[in-house]
Amino acid sequence: MQRHFINELNSLKDHIIKMATMVDDQISTAFQALESNNEDLREVIKATEREIDAYDNLIQTLTENLLALFQPVATDLRFIKTSIMVTNQLERCGDIAVNISQRVRKSINYGNLIADSEILVMGKIANAMLKEAMYSFIHGDSQLAKTIIKKDDFVDEMNKKIFDFLTDKMAESIEYIKPGAHLLILSRHIERLADHATNIAEDVIFMVDARLVAHAKRLGLSDD
Repeated sequence: MQRHFINELNSLKDHIIKMATMVDDQISTAFQALESNNEDLREVIKATEREIDAYDNLIQTLTENLLALFQPVATDLRFIKTSIMVTNQLERCGDIAVNISQRVRKSINYGNLIADSEILVMGKIANAMLKEAMYSFIHGDSQLAKTIIKKDDFVDEMNKKIFDFLTDKMAESIEYIKPGAHLLILSRHIERLADHATNIAEDVIFMVDARLVAHAKRLGLSDD
């Protein structure tokens, strides 16, 4: 029974890794589409979205079976609970990739505005945070998770600077109002991507250290 349980846990982890890889590819493709003004990549992203949703359903089923059949406790229980939360975050990241790709057509003639706003820079940072968050989950690295949480403040600051830059450009010329509005939405999507990476990092700390750090900053609690 114990060997069967371990095999099922390993299978769950493998499926999450596959889902995370697809989400990472999807996000990278979305930023590639934005940077190169390639609308054709949008269909690739939409097709991947269906696969990600299928993995989401499969992983939910696997976790439910593990909880029902084996009644895990302690570390194993935290791993399964964290797997559920991480999968949910990954699914939302996949949705963000689709939303990013939808902005390509809206901003296709404003490459200079995109470059000057540094939206792509923020996107690369948020994408790297997600990669690191998944690495910390796969390897149970709570120290790495803590560094990811600290990076979220930097992305928030970038989002504010981009907001100020774009609103100034929109006030400067009517030409920038429409593309500027779309890029403001895009910036918000990227900021949410970093939030999801942060949420995964918080889940990892719960899994490894048995500590709840979600909302610690808002509640005025220390997360050291």
